[in-house]
Amino acid sequence: MNPPAIPQLRLAGFYFAYYAALGAFTPYWSLYLQDKGMRATAISVLMSLWYATRIVAPSTWTTLAAHSPRPIRWLRIGAALTLASFAAFFLPLGFAGLFAAMCLFCFFYNAVMPQFESITQSHLEGRNELYGRIRVWGSIGFIAVVVAHGWLIDRFGIARLPWLMLPLFALMLAFAFANRYAHRPDEIDHSLDGGFRARLRRPQVVAFFASAFLTQVSFGPFYTFFSIYLEAHGYAPTAQGLLWAAGVLAEIGVFFLSARIFRRWDAGKVLAFSMATAALRWWAVALWPGHEIVMLVAQASHALSFGAFFAAVMQLLARFFPGRMNGHGQGVFYGLSSGIGGVAGALLAGQLWRFGGNVAFAVAGFVALAAAFIAWRWLVRPPATA
Repeated sequence: MNPPAIPQLRLAGFYFAYYAALGAFTPYWSLYLQDKGMRATAISVLMSLWYATRIVAPSTWTTLAAHSPRPIRWLRIGAALTLASFAAFFLPLGFAGLFAAMCLFCFFYNAVMPQFESITQSHLEGRNELYGRIRVWGSIGFIAVVVAHGWLIDRFGIARLPWLMLPLFALMLAFAFANRYAHRPDEIDHSLDGGFRARLRRPQVVAFFASAFLTQVSFGPFYTFFSIYLEAHGYAPTAQGLLWAAGVLAEIGVFFLSARIFRRWDAGKVLAFSMATAALRWWAVALWPGHEIVMLVAQASHALSFGAFFAAVMQLLARFFPGRMNGHGQGVFYGLSSGIGGVAGALLAGQLWRFGGNVAFAVAGFVALAAAFIAWRWLVRPPATA
């Protein structure tokens, strides 16, 4: 019997819209906040909310979905509230208002992706090697927007950024209504809770989450201040957009090749290698920010330091938390790595920025190296087990 067809267009469409909006938010939102009069410390606090909400939003949403007779409604509610909360940025807000708006917007925006990853996994059961071909459309959306918005910001100014982002969240909402689970999720079996907690205590799983956490910390200066760093070294918004796009363009190649990569190399080995690459990347950015070729190569390494990292993470989550545990595993990953790790990275970057961007990126390199060591010691050398 042939396996059921995978709705690749609908799945890819949601990734495209979600990461297209992120392609406007990640590179340019700190510039928008700077244009609103925020200083480096305030920017780091506001941007840290993107990560802080990841501590609770993913697990909250996956739990609500898991206990709902119609879990898909939570994806749609989250997408609708993302769009509604983003509208607050059209108001004249000071720091307190921006803080409140960021809390709401980031919570709902972060809530939906872990659930959608679980929806995708429900369609890919037994065919996880196809994940990269679907997820790559998120990278394509990111590139399309980061380049286009860089040109538009050059022409119309950074103050127009919220207007440029609003249609992207409307598109995400439309694809939320177009998607559904591959099958009705089983009723919650609370006997699984003990098994899930037991898996969380396994040494390999602890090492996996620890290395993922440190990797996210190392990305703190990049996600929080990279565009400001580039601007300080003479890069115009169009050039900034092209550098951001170069990284994600290289990432696309990894997603297309992910099936071949994981047939040849174990996900744990790929994870460790991607973290070592991140260390070299941050050191290059710290040492040679004014050299366009070096910065272009550093951005191209995003293919490994993020693309290969993320693809390996999805493989390991499917291995460590199979079946109905996967949604909970996704929630823990997003909460611990992208959530707590992201907050720590953004706040650490804000403190280190007082000593210069070069120092912040140099320290990030050592954090990524520590992550690589943990992954190599506990995920590569011992035999990989579920």
